[in-house]
Amino acid sequence: MTLKVIEAEHNAWAVLHVSGELDLVTSPAVRQHVHDAVANGRHRVVLDLSGVQFCDSSGVGIMIAARRLMHSCGGDLRLILPARGAVDGSHVNKVLAALGVRRLFEVYPDVATAADDEAQALSA
Repeated sequence: MTLKVIEAEHNAWAVLHVSGELDLVTSPAVRQHVHDAVANGRHRVVLDLSGVQFCDSSGVGIMIAARRLMHSCGGDLRLILPARGAVDGSHVNKVLAALGVRRLFEVYPDVATAADDEAQALSA
């Protein structure tokens, strides 16, 4: 399966809708989209991973690098994880938890909630 990234905007947030498989081959494309958003002055980014069916450690590495980049420029990164049943049932969430990095991310159930400055993140 290939990776697809669609850029959008919601409120003051750049939204990157990612679908497909996030792995060693495809993850550099996501990194480039995040870097492009920052280069265009967007320092509030939502990575919508609800369409991601598979994620390996290189995909997680991209998420960590994106978080680091956003924090270094005074920005913010929020994730939307696939909702296969409960949030803790998604593949991406399980990979993040298994690697011990889930707590690093603010996770939201959908774009509207993630782009709402008053919304609370889901618990890890």
